[in-house]
Amino acid sequence: MYNKDNKKRAHAIALFSGGLDSALAVLLMLRQNIEVTALTFMTHFGCDLGDRSSCGSNPYPAAEKFGFNVKLMHLGQKFVDIVVNPKYGRGKNMNMCVDCRILMLREARDLMEMINADFVITGEVVGQRPMSQVRHRMNLVEKESNLRGKLLRPLSAKLLPPTEPELSGLVNRELLEGIQGRSRKRQLELAKEFGLEDYPSPASGCLLTDKGYSNRLRDLISHSQRLTFDDLNLLRAGRHFRLDEQTKIIVGRNEADNNAILAQKQEYHGMLEALDIGSPITLLIGNQTEENIYKAAAITARYSSAREMPNVCVTYFYNGTQKEYHVAPAADEEIQQYRIQ
Repeated sequence: MYNKDNKKRAHAIALFSGGLDSALAVLLMLRQNIEVTALTFMTHFGCDLGDRSSCGSNPYPAAEKFGFNVKLMHLGQKFVDIVVNPKYGRGKNMNMCVDCRILMLREARDLMEMINADFVITGEVVGQRPMSQVRHRMNLVEKESNLRGKLLRPLSAKLLPPTEPELSGLVNRELLEGIQGRSRKRQLELAKEFGLEDYPSPASGCLLTDKGYSNRLRDLISHSQRLTFDDLNLLRAGRHFRLDEQTKIIVGRNEADNNAILAQKQEYHGMLEALDIGSPITLLIGNQTEENIYKAAAITARYSSAREMPNVCVTYFYNGTQKEYHVAPAADEEIQQYRIQ
């Protein structure tokens, strides 16, 4: 595609979360009449279109308003593999931000080469995030993604060495920004200037930055030969308890949890519920022994509306059969020894 003066119109691939910074990076390109194809990634760890975290906001409102294309890509097993075994370590919890960024940029590079685009952009800001947006990490990411010279960070470009699109004249460096640090003052000014109104507030990130979720994930990894998407989906619902090395239970906290657990239930899972009273749905995953069923029933009773009763009837469902267990609700001390915090 060419401009009116018959010069080639530059084409950028953008890593686009739908958040403020990535949106501004795209708008800085559009202001220079550069074509943008935005790439929005999804994972099993909270980065989806219904999640307004920093990695999962809906990309379409901004795309529709400002006129650029969005492509969705689910990273699937590739992402799971680096979660289990990150090359460049983790942050405070299970987040592996550097490996994540490298993977996304490699996918963006592949798309760039496939559609003959010119370079890749991100909304990164120097010094904004302590793990992935410090200079030596940003340089590492550029090298490992094989994008040397072709990775442009428009919001901090004036603080970084000129890239190939700047040196070749495809991008006017003077129209880029030199933002650094955690303040969003300049970003908010740019948003007002561009008329960008619908963007999420800053968030902590994907589920891998959450302490409770990370603890459940660590437990799952340490007790699984290979993670399945079914197991990962269940990590987002309920209270989790480890009964033995091969067995865990998931206990719903509310109706939404109960529905999510039922939706993910497999035929090899046991299920428990105290019928006819307010009760959680409990999944028994692993060894369906009498000892484990009794433990699961007692914990189910503890979180039911009959928790103050001396004896509660809990029904166990498995493989098309059902059986009633009369149990005393588990004591808090017992629950704590099994709970995955």
